[in-house]
Amino acid sequence: MTDTQVQDLSRFRLPPGFRGRSAFVVQLWWLVQATAFARSPQFMYGWRRWLLRLFGASIGDGVLIRPSVRITYPWKLTIGDHSWIGDFVELYTLGPIQIERNAVVSQYCYLCTGSHDPSTPTFDIFAKQIIVKEEAWLAAGVFIHPGVVIQKGSVVAARSVVRRSTTEYGVYGGEPLRFLRDRRL
Repeated sequence: MTDTQVQDLSRFRLPPGFRGRSAFVVQLWWLVQATAFARSPQFMYGWRRWLLRLFGASIGDGVLIRPSVRITYPWKLTIGDHSWIGDFVELYTLGPIQIERNAVVSQYCYLCTGSHDPSTPTFDIFAKQIIVKEEAWLAAGVFIHPGVVIQKGSVVAARSVVRRSTTEYGVYGGEPLRFLRDRRL
């Protein structure tokens, strides 16, 4: 049996423009996020909306974002009016994340738009958009894979892993994810 190298991280290269802003702006955001954003009092939702908009995020009216939320690149984030983003949510915006109006992303959810291709020795990175449609609810601790669309009015139960898109008004849960019922019944 021959020993084949399947991964050589010394050959990894970030694609040009992948971050969407200069290294300086990325570092500045991470500094602002760790201080002015994360250390702001709970009730200062307007302040956090303002900071995100300052860095290029599209944030609607009445959006509630907790100070413990982490956002990799805010310029790749869109959140519609009156949506809620709970404590310790990770919005891993290597690619765009769009959260439409009146949607809830509960505490400890992880929306992951990017990953690496394990079939390439160079460990190529990729990003795919995540969309959470209006009136959807991700309960506590849900993990969303790159490229998934959570359809209008869908509910995903706590601690579920979502690898494929949902249907409108579907209630889902588990790992592997299963359709449980229609939310409107």
